Amino acid sequence: MNKQMKLAALLLAGTAFVSAAHAADGKATGDTSGKVIALANNYAGNSWRQAMLKDWDTVAKQAVEQKLVKEAPSFTTSENSVTEQAQQIQNLILQGVDAIVLDAASPTALNGAIKQACDAGIVVVSFDQIVTEDCAYRIATDNKSMGVTEVEYLAKRLNGKGNLLEVRGLAGGAIDADIHAGAQETIKKYPNMKIVGEARGDWTQTVAQKEVSGVLPTLPQIDGVITQGGDGFGTAQAFTTAGRELPIIIMGNRFDEVTYWQKQRDAKGFETMSISSAPGMVQMAFWVAQQALAGKAIPKQITIPLLELHQKDLDYWVKHTPEGGVTTASYPLNWTVQAVDALNAGKTLPDVPLVD
Repeated sequence: MNKQMKLAALLLAGTAFVSAAHAADGKATGDTSGKVIALANNYAGNSWRQAMLKDWDTVAKQAVEQKLVKEAPSFTTSENSVTEQAQQIQNLILQGVDAIVLDAASPTALNGAIKQACDAGIVVVSFDQIVTEDCAYRIATDNKSMGVTEVEYLAKRLNGKGNLLEVRGLAGGAIDADIHAGAQETIKKYPNMKIVGEARGDWTQTVAQKEVSGVLPTLPQIDGVITQGGDGFGTAQAFTTAGRELPIIIMGNRFDEVTYWQKQRDAKGFETMSISSAPGMVQMAFWVAQQALAGKAIPKQITIPLLELHQKDLDYWVKHTPEGGVTTASYPLNWTVQAVDALNAGKTLPDVPLVD
């Protein structure tokens, strides 16, 4: 298999393009050697977030060694706390950091603190769970399309007929709301398919197993499961423990999910797909912050496609997913610059190389 993921990215509707007169191509070379870029993260309780934090540490160490920044510390709140993250941002303002890269606990509740950071001359780049404050840069995936893709896949596999269980993520998060909305809108196309139950998996295998186990006794036969990533293996364990027939469960690119899928395929012919964002997107967020500090004109909003894994390439993906980790992609500085230039020109992003 080609080691380039054939990904295409589009700006979200309404994205403002930077005019050609102000969007010089290539790497901005303004001196950022004395700058501090901090990561403000809202949650670290699953494998995606752990992989993301490792990717941050990798890119931060690289940038410090190359004297592109002075420091790049990371801070994580406990229990997805909006209040704590707002205080975290306030502290970073007082510390005088030059840029904040933000995975947000809320798309709106942090806007006041973010505006204060922008007014203090701090570059703010939100990614993954993005914010709505206009002064922040936003790097996101089209999460609504995840719900659409999952329902369409299940409809095709089930010939448009069957009972579905929906396993949702952290309550109150924009990602959870978007995936749910995509699923709800798409299932209306299939009158013989129904979502007959819901559980909160919080994007975590242990939580998913517990919560799905709790609702299964109340549910009829389940033919397919809509998930949000990090919950597929736990969901499968719940069905097995309950002695229920294993439905088609969408996986979320975690190591335990893809290896379980592989074992079930080999033993019983189990077939599914897997979909999630790549935790390596934090690298792009870092480089967007660094390049903004260096003087490069960057669109305020960028959308990165989700990474889909399919049956025919399963062995390849298992091989390229780190044990205990998440299937990911790499977003280095040179690629980020090429991507920004493409977006400024109204073109799609270049291919993103896989992490070997």
